[in-house]
Amino acid sequence: MKDDAGRFSTVLVLLAIFLAPFASQLISGEKLSDAFRLGIDLAGGTNLVYQADTEQAEESGKEVNSQSMDELVRAITRRVNPSGTEEVTVRQVGDDRVEIIIPGADPDYVQAMKKQITNLGSLEFGILASRHDNQHQSLIARAEATGEDVYDGTEKRAQWVPVARTQTADGQSELKDITAGPNDVMREQEVDGQTIREFLIVLDPPEQRVDGSFLVNARPTMDPNSGISIGFTFNAQGGFRFQNLTNRYQPKKDGNTYRLAAILDGKIHSAPNINAVIAQDGIITGDFTKDEVNEMVSVLNSGALELPLVKEPISEYTISPLLGVDVQEKGTMAITVAAVTVLAFMLIYYWMAGVIANLSLIVNVALILGAMALFDATFTLPGLAGLVLTIGMAVDANVLIFERMREELEKGSSLRLSIHNGFSKAFSTIIDANLTTLITAVILYARGTEQVKGFAALLIIGIVMSVFSSLYFGRLMFDLFERMKWLSAKSMLGKSMVATTNWDFIGRQTLSTVASLALIIGGMAALISRGNDNLDIDFTGGSMVTFQFQDNPGIDEARESLQAEFGNDMTVERLVVPGIAEGEPEQVFFRLRTKNEDTTEVRKLVNEAFEASGHELTKVSMDYGEITPIPADPEKDAAEGTEAKANADLFAGGSKVKLTFSDEVTTTIIEEEFKEAYAEVVGDDQVDDENLASLFTITGTEGSGVDARESAVKRFSVSELKVRKELPADQVQQILTNMQQMMAERPVLDEVNTFSSAVAGEAKMSALMAILMSLAAIIAYIWFRFQKIAYGLAAVVALIHDVLCVLGLVAIASLLSTTPLGPILGLIDFKINLPMIAAFLTIIGYSLNDTIVVFDRIREVKGKNPELTAEIINNSLNQTLSRTLLTSFTTLIVVTILYVLGGEGLHGFAFCLVTGVAIGTYSSIYVASPVLLRLANPKKPAPTETMTVQA
Repeated sequence: MKDDAGRFSTVLVLLAIFLAPFASQLISGEKLSDAFRLGIDLAGGTNLVYQADTEQAEESGKEVNSQSMDELVRAITRRVNPSGTEEVTVRQVGDDRVEIIIPGADPDYVQAMKKQITNLGSLEFGILASRHDNQHQSLIARAEATGEDVYDGTEKRAQWVPVARTQTADGQSELKDITAGPNDVMREQEVDGQTIREFLIVLDPPEQRVDGSFLVNARPTMDPNSGISIGFTFNAQGGFRFQNLTNRYQPKKDGNTYRLAAILDGKIHSAPNINAVIAQDGIITGDFTKDEVNEMVSVLNSGALELPLVKEPISEYTISPLLGVDVQEKGTMAITVAAVTVLAFMLIYYWMAGVIANLSLIVNVALILGAMALFDATFTLPGLAGLVLTIGMAVDANVLIFERMREELEKGSSLRLSIHNGFSKAFSTIIDANLTTLITAVILYARGTEQVKGFAALLIIGIVMSVFSSLYFGRLMFDLFERMKWLSAKSMLGKSMVATTNWDFIGRQTLSTVASLALIIGGMAALISRGNDNLDIDFTGGSMVTFQFQDNPGIDEARESLQAEFGNDMTVERLVVPGIAEGEPEQVFFRLRTKNEDTTEVRKLVNEAFEASGHELTKVSMDYGEITPIPADPEKDAAEGTEAKANADLFAGGSKVKLTFSDEVTTTIIEEEFKEAYAEVVGDDQVDDENLASLFTITGTEGSGVDARESAVKRFSVSELKVRKELPADQVQQILTNMQQMMAERPVLDEVNTFSSAVAGEAKMSALMAILMSLAAIIAYIWFRFQKIAYGLAAVVALIHDVLCVLGLVAIASLLSTTPLGPILGLIDFKINLPMIAAFLTIIGYSLNDTIVVFDRIREVKGKNPELTAEIINNSLNQTLSRTLLTSFTTLIVVTILYVLGGEGLHGFAFCLVTGVAIGTYSSIYVASPVLLRLANPKKPAPTETMTVQA
């Protein structure tokens, strides 16, 4: 085997590279499973909720509305999930909050994510005001006289910008090394014990400014002094503006120079002298650490946040896996059984060739898993199931090769020649089938949503590894087995799954057309009749409430009780908050998400769900003291400072009261209870939410929240309520009485809010455009390869047929789930969610693969015949029937096992795959081929209904 030493070396080197993460785990004594990052459904994660900084947004002239919040969600998503493989959830909560759920709970990783989330990501360049410049002198005089930024009318001409700080080795914070020259305008101030150094920056008019909106990319680089810096490239417009800016501030003949300030997130990081004109490319220096550069590069490349965020999250929880232990165990068992069954089937059916197929599959899976671990991608339960499906689909390449070898052996060729011809003849078919799917995957990754990107990344890796393992490694093994005499022609011939046939598939075109139309029309009718019931929470959003128990039930118990009231239109998360002080026990909460948007009804149903469960929800009683007036001229409060004075003036003439609670609660809970009690007093139709929020304020005065760390959820046992004079004392008394009664009668819900779809409206459009672009690319590629556009159009018609059929079957199955047939077939009220979207994309890939194999044989049988006939198509379909049925049978084994044994976590996902594989097989024969015949011969009449069978 000396001739094959290079091929063996290639395989071994690739295996060494992609299995390195697992070797590293073994060497360090850790479990192999720790090489993967598991998704939220399997391992839980960290739940963060951030508040938009409305005050800072208003100062910068931005409004907090649905449009700006949508853009904020997209920008954060780009930061925390740039590759699309992280399975991070980002969605809007309420009017001005964003929820981020990060898989896993590694503290260092979460801390890094927090920095990326909250950094504003703004980049701007400005000129340090210089005393030697005549035009700057008037601006400098005004700025130094007032100590404020300088305006001409409404336009800002100069502003004071602080110097950034850096972390020293001992964890201290110090100013970056940016010193003032003799011509610079700088001032220092003491704020909270820290020295703040500010430079005066001269600003160009808005239409001339250079900022991060023109950025093409940012990257780590080295400066001339070998320090790590940030390199950047502007687009043409940005380069033009930057060139104009630096050209206007070239060194003077008297030797004086200007300094260019690189301002990141509102702070100066460097201010080098301008010695030459700079256009599209440049670098930002500034004593950066490697981590700072990587973090800032990531933030700059993802774009600036539309709205600033409050730096610390308003809540931070560790959440349990979304799927219970029982569901995970069922899913794992189903995946294992499916994988073992495929390997056993290939071994039994092909014997020694089956051994080679299984070795190829094992190498394939090892490379895919290694690649996912190497790229630190996140695994979810549907993702793992999709991996097993990849095994089932990878069998197709082996089956194509084996069936080609069988044909060669039946012609009397030697075993060695049959192996050579088998691989040669199957090569173009395998490449065409996988390349079309690869094109689709690349477009989905480039243009799709973050949810689609994860699937596309796995699909790209799977395709590349499958082609390598079947064509390269498989050929190597066949050559080895043949030379070692482990293979024989007799063992290769074996027993074919399907005898030689001569079926008239095209003759049944009318019948198949009627059947397809009936299924599509019936399915679409069911889909339309169900309306919004077709969609899971992933696509609808809804209400979410957080509650706590007196005891600590398991999440499975809580989910079972809630399902009795909410059905399947909900999810439950177990939230854990570490103790506020060292040694204090952690607090456990549960969060319910439901499509029901009526928060009052949700409160009621949550209470009813646990009345007979044996688990009592936490209730908190409230007492209130004397309602006392706030003086109209509070000199004492006003003397405490500007902020205190403004607050005092706001509530001057109003009243205040002390509220005491039997257990600690958040100020958010108190606010919600007060608002609801207020609505009962004045009537729901008289409530103006925006105006009401300004009428009162809650301040925690006693409890663990007083000394809690910034990132903790702050809870208080005593709070002070202040109301404005618009609310008279007798009305406040009535509101508090109602509030006291409500809290005594029902459990406390720590959080009552709305949340948006995990897939925003624009993201849905983006996903749709990605799919349409994929279909166009498929048509173009197949047109190029088969020399006729009819092939591409026929393939796309089959894909659309398959998706519509499966979508309709999901709706029909959901309707049938309430009939006696439902339990027999394992049907439930299926909801279209993100894993199901991945299943639809898998169906597209499978059906396309199947169709290309048939078309490739049609092209081969047609040869140089100028006309495509029904006879040519029938012959091609009969010749590939054995391969079609064998591949479909193997894949159906996998998906059926996943459907029957996979449990709740895989049920909807597997149902789509079972129906999709069956319909994809049907469509490649009875849809794509007849459509191809019709498109290739548009003027010819349809074939007559005939059918002959020979076996």
